[in-house]
Amino acid sequence: MNTVALVALARPTFDLACAQANFDNARHLLQELGAEVVGPAKLVMTAEDVAAVKLPEAGLHILFMASFSDASPAVELLSNVPGPILLWSMREPGAVGERLKLNSLCGANLAAHALMNVRQSVRHLHGNADEAAVRSSLVAALAGQLPDNHTPILINGEMASEADAQRALNSLIGKKIGAIGEAPVGFTPCVYDGSKLQSIFGLDVQQISIDSVFERIAKVPAERTAKAYASAVTAQPSLADVNVEEATKVSSVEVALDDWRAEEMLDAIAIRCWPEFPTDFGACICSSLSRLSDQGTVTACERDVLGAATMLVCEALGSTENYLVDIVDLDAAAGLLRLWHCGSAATKLAVDPMHAMQYIHCNRRLGVAGNFSLKTGPVTLFRIDRDVNPSNSTGLRMVVSRGESISAPNHFQGNTATVLTEPNAASLVNGIITGGYPHHLVISWIDVRPGIRRMAQMLGIPLTEW
Repeated sequence: MNTVALVALARPTFDLACAQANFDNARHLLQELGAEVVGPAKLVMTAEDVAAVKLPEAGLHILFMASFSDASPAVELLSNVPGPILLWSMREPGAVGERLKLNSLCGANLAAHALMNVRQSVRHLHGNADEAAVRSSLVAALAGQLPDNHTPILINGEMASEADAQRALNSLIGKKIGAIGEAPVGFTPCVYDGSKLQSIFGLDVQQISIDSVFERIAKVPAERTAKAYASAVTAQPSLADVNVEEATKVSSVEVALDDWRAEEMLDAIAIRCWPEFPTDFGACICSSLSRLSDQGTVTACERDVLGAATMLVCEALGSTENYLVDIVDLDAAAGLLRLWHCGSAATKLAVDPMHAMQYIHCNRRLGVAGNFSLKTGPVTLFRIDRDVNPSNSTGLRMVVSRGESISAPNHFQGNTATVLTEPNAASLVNGIITGGYPHHLVISWIDVRPGIRRMAQMLGIPLTEW
């Protein structure tokens, strides 16, 4: 009998009943297929849960993403076991317009990046236990044949001129990114090397603590907060229906961040937006980032400095407002992905900017986050990432692809773009996950690929284009 070490990760802010039911079904399927399943029968969510896990030797290790989770448990439990690890993500349940109940696919993406950082390898399986294709994949895996790490066909497209790329690079020199707080635990894509950003792109990073920002917010005069709140309500009247105390707090954050931006002459802000803001401050600050973005400041949540740098590069190549998104849903039959984040998109990016609904955060149930679908049209998906390959002297790598954002309801609370991808959507997801690329991609409504290709060539940064 095959021994399978099965570990399920989850986070309490998601639908734990659904997560546990999916996990139970996964265990039952593996046992039905003849596997001896070892590992905890309950969801692993806390540091105490992780410490209690004792995995015996097994022929196959499966990391089951019952919901989203940070990647630290995956690294602690599976970094040193024989790989590849089989990462199993679930389909997103629920009706259109509801919150993301699981966000399992994004969790698998994040775990893969972290495991790659410690030289572990992964294979990916997406789908629920009652699907015939999932059953077939597991039968093969138990026989020693893991899913293929297939990727789309690589592209080598037309390049921009060296002069145009150099102008874009020159425009980046001296630009500043304000980084607030530390990267969230287990969010390896949000770790950055400031010296690399300076030497390669000429970007400066100004780092301050989350406590320093809270002190700044506390000093914002009440009349300035009231003025910012009134302006926000005028711009988006739906804000008036959000809890006034929470919305007012978010306006004070907008004022404090904009003052800091002006003092330091910042071009971008990457902020640790949780857990301290919802738990200690009592509000979710997504809409403050949206407002700053509407006014011309690049903003990135989860203290993703490299994400902010990617957004600045897109702007240097001709993009206007862009957005940092997760891949949260795959419809392989339709050839589309749903790209999402929890509500910090500039209202200029809305399908209907005049009615870009302001609402509560999908998980934390606190104000204020945008709740509107993103505009349609051809899009570029791009990301600059750290490269752990020691032979790459730049320490960076890039990945880029292309698609079209199509007309669709806002599928998940927050900001959703429904994108038909130019490469096969399932292969693209598989390539990103098995390649250990970040869970955050930048979506831009302009084709910046010619400039990216030339820039990568000039800088010596490895580029994967699908």
